[in-house]
Amino acid sequence: MVKQNEIKIFEDKNIRTLWDKEQEKWYISIIDVVTVLTDSIDPNAYWRKLKQRLKKEGNETVTNCHGLKMLAPDGKMRVTDVADSEQLFRLIQSTPSPKAELFKLWLAKIAAERLDEMQDPELSIDRALEQYVNLGYSENWINQRLKSIEVRKELTDEWKKRGLQQGVQFATLTDIITKTWSDKTTKEYKVLKGLKKENLRDNMTNTELILNMLAEASTRDISAAVEPTSFEESKKVAQQGGNVAKVALKELEAKTGKKVVSKLNAKTSLAPTPIEENTGNSKKQK
Repeated sequence: MVKQNEIKIFEDKNIRTLWDKEQEKWYISIIDVVTVLTDSIDPNAYWRKLKQRLKKEGNETVTNCHGLKMLAPDGKMRVTDVADSEQLFRLIQSTPSPKAELFKLWLAKIAAERLDEMQDPELSIDRALEQYVNLGYSENWINQRLKSIEVRKELTDEWKKRGLQQGVQFATLTDIITKTWSDKTTKEYKVLKGLKKENLRDNMTNTELILNMLAEASTRDISAAVEPTSFEESKKVAQQGGNVAKVALKELEAKTGKKVVSKLNAKTSLAPTPIEENTGNSKKQK
């Protein structure tokens, strides 16, 4: 199963989801849904009792539900019961809740969004733009971040074309690229910025994002040109791509006298200044 973890929000509460690319369907944490629908102080106990009752009644939906690893509140990946959208609709019928109808509408919307994005990839970028704006990032930073997403996608498509595997191989190559241009592995970079589970790119400055894009775009172009036939050859290409950005970084640091890789956090350090906000307001008024 090729999975993509995502946190969805329903009435300010997190719902853990996994998108299965092969089956093209969502798997959703049942415990999180029970928490939303029942406001139970012990949703795990509530689900255990509901599951026992439904099994006794011969409910096939419960029998078909299975466990997948999802990120638990303690930060570890733990197995939890999940259901696809169709199974959840049936389970909701067995869970008395005034929120049931609202939740079913929300669930249908989530499913529709993914299907729409598969037909039109621009929609996923539009959704990311909206999320970054809501989180308070500056317009300039958001433009760079969205471009970095495009560049990253082109690079991973190139890796897939070369027969490389998502997971360990992609992570290894990414680490090589990052280490080469920034002199830090992804983990070391996150430690520098005081990050834990947060996304590193979401906490890079504009300049860091630009250099990281240069490194990944260069890696993609070199790979397309030399056509590596093994993982080992791709590792050398990743180093070459990272080195292109390293040269640019050294030149920039020599000209400015400032270190590019820093503890600065994009969200806190790149929020719109009062002047930018006033300018934006004036433009709107005009």
